[in-house]
Amino acid sequence: MLKYRILIADDHEIVRHGLRAILEARQGWEVCGEATDGWQAVKLTAELKPDVVAMDIGMPNLNGLDAARQIMRDNPRQKILFLTMYQSEQLARTIQQAGARGLLLKSEAGSELVNAIETIQRSGNFFSTRLSTELRGEQRSKSRETLTPRERQVVQLLAEGKTTKEVACLLNLSVKTAETHRSNIMAKLGLHSISEVVLYAVRNNIVQAFNPANPITPEMQLGDQLTGDPLGGFLAE
Repeated sequence: MLKYRILIADDHEIVRHGLRAILEARQGWEVCGEATDGWQAVKLTAELKPDVVAMDIGMPNLNGLDAARQIMRDNPRQKILFLTMYQSEQLARTIQQAGARGLLLKSEAGSELVNAIETIQRSGNFFSTRLSTELRGEQRSKSRETLTPRERQVVQLLAEGKTTKEVACLLNLSVKTAETHRSNIMAKLGLHSISEVVLYAVRNNIVQAFNPANPITPEMQLGDQLTGDPLGGFLAE
């Protein structure tokens, strides 16, 4: 029986618990750690050296894509499986650039997660059927100018509601440098307001949207699928 060690990185506890339950139901499989944001995923991957990192794309502080880039710089052989609620052409491009071996829609995790891990461990690539279509289309699409890793960090923080001064503090930059990054980003992407930056970040999986009028988030729906709890475990006792 093959033994696999897997690190789960997702900022929603109910999702982490659901993924752990699926993975540890397999004999010889072990979830060696859990990360709640991108920075912790980078740190734990270096410390624990898992066979596979199963990582959410939309995490706070440092999103999964940028975390994966740092992980791959430290260890180009690390196997990473991205999990997402959404699909887009930009996503298809960036997961390949980040060095991921697989991309799985969270809605398919209950039925495809084990297969995805096994495929990746056999040195293959795994992509959800719908995402495979996006990838094929992406190969034919015209490339466009993309953001640098630092610019993506700035976009994420701005989209999360941080002020330019707060962005500067969190990234150890001067306020003037942070303002320059912001201006360059908006010029590069043809954006004219912070609301457009937020929309860009959501569409390109740098952050995930949350509708306060609809408290049942995609993660709660996934919790329902994985645990059988109709409320996803999000309500307090």
